[in-house]
Amino acid sequence: MRKILVAISLLFLMVMPAKAADRAKIAQFMAVTGFDVALESMRLSARDAPTMLGLDADDFGLSWSRLADRIFEPEALKNDALEILDNALTDDVLAHATQFYGSKLGQRLVTAENESHGLDFEDREAEGARLAQALSARGSPQPQYFLDMAESIGYVEATIKAYREVQVRFLMAASLAGLIDQRFDEVDLRAMLAQQDDEVRRAMAENLIVANAFTYRDFTDSEIEIYRDALAMPQMMEVYELMNAIHFTIMADRFERMALEMVNLTPTQEL
Repeated sequence: MRKILVAISLLFLMVMPAKAADRAKIAQFMAVTGFDVALESMRLSARDAPTMLGLDADDFGLSWSRLADRIFEPEALKNDALEILDNALTDDVLAHATQFYGSKLGQRLVTAENESHGLDFEDREAEGARLAQALSARGSPQPQYFLDMAESIGYVEATIKAYREVQVRFLMAASLAGLIDQRFDEVDLRAMLAQQDDEVRRAMAENLIVANAFTYRDFTDSEIEIYRDALAMPQMMEVYELMNAIHFTIMADRFERMALEMVNLTPTQEL
């Protein structure tokens, strides 16, 4: 496992003094909350890797798909997450999250979220925009609830941080492996990419309401209000802080590995 993954594990060992939950309960937690499905959906992000280098995944044919499938193998992703959770997730926090997501409403929410994880934003954008407009037209509080929920779980900042880390590690690895000719200074690269953060933040805020209008289209205002209040609880905020850290750590690790192996692929490989 990569050094950064181990470092994250050690970090959470130091900051969380309570006894960690056992692995059986953690595996159940991942299934009940839908975190296992969220990890599996990382495979979709592999489509963006060649674009960062000015390449097209289609140019690599089947070899690209096979590389992505191997590096983002679902069970390996889950095992990496399970190892960190085993060291970091305490019984009280695990029980709190499992109780909410194991409820009737919680399971409906997880089902809806799991369904959305398998879709690109473009696949739900048109319908989501229509639904968001309908919510606003009837004066629904849901658009504000969506923003409140994202704030509680640190969605926007965590996503930006994750994407930037993925970009930096992927580009640095691609450069060192000779996959691209350009050479980068890591400090300068981070500073350059950070200049886009405000623009990305605004776009994410706009897309968030549209995406959530689609994801939670079958839920009432009161049900989304319950969800908003649940996510504002300290235990849930702690759960999402941990899951966000795990998500971006594993993704950055996989993209770095992908860059090192892409150098052995050629656009003509089909078998």
